Amino acid sequence: MTYEQYFQAEREAQLAELKEWLAIPSISALSVHKEDVNSAAHWLTDTLKRAGLENIEIHPTAGHPVIYADYLHAPGKPTILVYGHYDVQPVDPLHLWTTPPFEPEIRDGKLYARGATDDKGQVFMHIKAIEAILKQEGTLPVNIKLCIEGEEEIGSVNLPPFLEASKDKLAADAVLVSDTALLERGRPAICTGLRGLCSLEVSVHTASTDLHSGSYGGGVPNALHALVSLLSSLHDDKGRVAVEGFYQGVPELSPLLREEFAKQGVNEEKIRESLGLDQLYGEEGYSFVERVGARPTLELNGVYGGFQGEGSKTVIPKEAHAKITCRLVGDQDPQHILDAVEAHLNANIQAGAKVQVKQMEKARAFNIDPSNPILQTAADAFGKVYGTRALFTKDGGSIPIMESFSRILKAPVVLMGFGLDDENLHAPDEHFNLENFDKGLLTIVEFLKTV
Repeated sequence: MTYEQYFQAEREAQLAELKEWLAIPSISALSVHKEDVNSAAHWLTDTLKRAGLENIEIHPTAGHPVIYADYLHAPGKPTILVYGHYDVQPVDPLHLWTTPPFEPEIRDGKLYARGATDDKGQVFMHIKAIEAILKQEGTLPVNIKLCIEGEEEIGSVNLPPFLEASKDKLAADAVLVSDTALLERGRPAICTGLRGLCSLEVSVHTASTDLHSGSYGGGVPNALHALVSLLSSLHDDKGRVAVEGFYQGVPELSPLLREEFAKQGVNEEKIRESLGLDQLYGEEGYSFVERVGARPTLELNGVYGGFQGEGSKTVIPKEAHAKITCRLVGDQDPQHILDAVEAHLNANIQAGAKVQVKQMEKARAFNIDPSNPILQTAADAFGKVYGTRALFTKDGGSIPIMESFSRILKAPVVLMGFGLDDENLHAPDEHFNLENFDKGLLTIVEFLKTV
């Protein structure tokens, strides 16, 4: 039978199986779910075994385990390493879910559950595509390895040491990943760049205690005033980051890259309307898609301090806090960026106030040349199934481990995502459009058979 017929016959059983995995609350960020994360890992190993994979191993780490499996019976053929993750985000706020996040439900052609699109659903497709080829043809046209981790949602902190220690085991001609999205329904994309990331927490302190604004107002520094002034200094009036040295390593956009962005046909007015905004905002001189795909940013994620309860309290707060993240591009060094931002904050703090900075996560940007032959093969595979060839894009998000795979294994990374941007990943009512589940299975099979 054809692969279309095979997957149609297996569809209900496969979705029932996926629901089992989605029902396991493998939230890596919460220690109370440690055993659930382990349960999800063991569910995965059982499923890999049933699919026909070999040499299945659970590798303990300082956190959650890494799962390895392979099928190496195609001498002289390429070796493809499939990467994904089985951990999921927390579910709060729970009351905004239409149905419970770990009780998977199909509604209107969409599978709703935490992890449905990020990333259990997409990982599951690779397993089922491999299983289908083995059942249909008795062997695989390429050599396959799988590396599935349980800590992507908390920064993959223990995976780089595993990659370094397992370079020979994981050696491959390419790394295949499905953890990104199509441009929109029916328009596939292959991501050729992901922004890097760094983050920090800022605390401003003034007096030794909160003070009465009647007794001290106008005569002492206010921590909130000092913080707001400090944060305002981080950008100029054209949306550009005002930190000295921030743009070191940022490449200029080439005419060819700008042409690729233009091909995406992003409707800025539609985006503005969908977000309920009067206008979009960002660095002057760049389109929306260029700003979010290929330019660095410095964003305030949280600002807090002083009285926040109901009613009024005439207090001068002694401390105020902010959380900041930067998205990085090109060759920006996250440590250099953190140091530069910290130096800027120290140089611009208001008189009478003190600033403390806690540097946190760091990840470099990932980039790959779209002319790489294996990316061209992937684009063709999309074209055969979706009827339109994949465009090459750059994603504003960060998957920190992609740069590690590329650097440590010295292999091209192929980001063949099947999600959609409106599937609420990391938010209530996360879901996966089953149209892309069906087409994704066929696309992965096509890629593996033609690479």
